[in-house]
Amino acid sequence: MTRMSRLPRLLMAIAPMTACVHTACSEGPKPDQLAAFSKAYEQDVAGSSCRVAPPDILEITSPNVPEIDNEHQGIRPDGKITLRLVGEVQVAGLTPTEIADKLQLQLAQYYVEPKVMVRITSAASKRFYVFGEVGGQGAYPFSGNDSLVRALATAQPNRAAWKEQVHVIRPSHDSKERHELVINVDDIIHHGKMENNVLLQEGDIIYVPPTPLAWLGQQIGSVLFPVSGSLGLANAPLTASETAYQYTLPASQRSGIGYYGY
Repeated sequence: MTRMSRLPRLLMAIAPMTACVHTACSEGPKPDQLAAFSKAYEQDVAGSSCRVAPPDILEITSPNVPEIDNEHQGIRPDGKITLRLVGEVQVAGLTPTEIADKLQLQLAQYYVEPKVMVRITSAASKRFYVFGEVGGQGAYPFSGNDSLVRALATAQPNRAAWKEQVHVIRPSHDSKERHELVINVDDIIHHGKMENNVLLQEGDIIYVPPTPLAWLGQQIGSVLFPVSGSLGLANAPLTASETAYQYTLPASQRSGIGYYGY
């Protein structure tokens, strides 16, 4: 089949994709689908059950146990940390609350009613992933307070991004725990529909597909210019003049957290 003979097939393929813009795209996620995802406005963090793993870094404070107060410990590959008085402690797989309880129990032989607080200062073992039509594909650190909008503000969708059809996938080996949402991010950004700004969990995958027109351009580009690939314009990041469609903050604020307060 010649390159030019493939063009009619590509043009025919765009018709059903375009129809989606006026049907499924406008419907939004169903309530039973949304039920599997927490909303960013409902809680401050993804949950209190975050379990630590190497190479997370922990901050341990204890006002009445100076030997471990203000201690910062990185979890070793064997899942342990080492503290004065108690020595090696297995912490991998535990929550910060469980670690604090474990340390208090071990310290009880030295102190009366020791109080210990543990928090994760660097969740280096936790990631979520962004793929598709964005400026920065790949893995991103999971903080426990990452919403869909915040993740896209960081990944920077490009001109080819189909913002009405952003997929949020919660993978699992168990089919009953595997979920997928298709969210119209434009509705969140331009109309404030925060009920669809879901809170991400560790391991979540965000996929931003190309618009039907961008997809067609990419396919035509691959036919006409197989060496150079698809059209470069589609992959260019959004410019400042297109602020109505960009998800990023000004460059002076982009390094911080809390994009748009979400």
